[in-house]
Amino acid sequence: MEKIVILTGAGISAESGLGTFRDEGGLWAQHRIEDVATPEGFARDPALVHGFYNARRAQAAKAQPNAAHKALARLQRHWPREVVIVTQNVDSLHEAVRAENVIHMHGTLAGALCGACAHRWTAPPEMSVDEPCPACAAPTARPDVVWFGEMPYHMDAIYDHLSGAAIFAAIGTSGQVYPAAAFVHDASMSGARTVELNLAPSTGMSSFDEVILGPATETVPRWVDGLLGRH
Repeated sequence: MEKIVILTGAGISAESGLGTFRDEGGLWAQHRIEDVATPEGFARDPALVHGFYNARRAQAAKAQPNAAHKALARLQRHWPREVVIVTQNVDSLHEAVRAENVIHMHGTLAGALCGACAHRWTAPPEMSVDEPCPACAAPTARPDVVWFGEMPYHMDAIYDHLSGAAIFAAIGTSGQVYPAAAFVHDASMSGARTVELNLAPSTGMSSFDEVILGPATETVPRWVDGLLGRH
């Protein structure tokens, strides 16, 4: 029985009310990415960045998992082999439906990181520029999320999973952000069958063996039903 590796992006959480930075309107439309999602932006105006992520944290706390999140958790429960979820999302909607083997390559809104000693802890609902680190007391706390220009987390583990995958699926991803955009090539080189599930074709659509278009809440449960129905 085959191992499945699934990459999820902002599109899987969009139907839960969490917008992407490409959406018109919403939190991202109010700021430049350079100002709120880069190390340089944080160095220039940490108060602005903290305010932005406080708003994102509050928004994510109100969001509920949708049918796509639930379908992937169901696949994990019933598939005889390992199902790994690698997510670009910083929300906790996969965990909200008790998904396991979830790798957050871009960190989480629920985490805080000390810029001085690299200590990690659970973020409070609101963080500020004078937030002290519980380990070293330095007022250098930042959201534990990966910003543009920073290396994603857990890359060695992700590549190990991709090398052993028989099925690779990308759900709700734009295909524009690397290194995640190249995962389909890594999986294909290891012999995996690849499928994209997206609301609209991504820039990397031609790299997949199969493309399924439509809302994630419709396509993902149907895809999971098909997999489980064959085994």
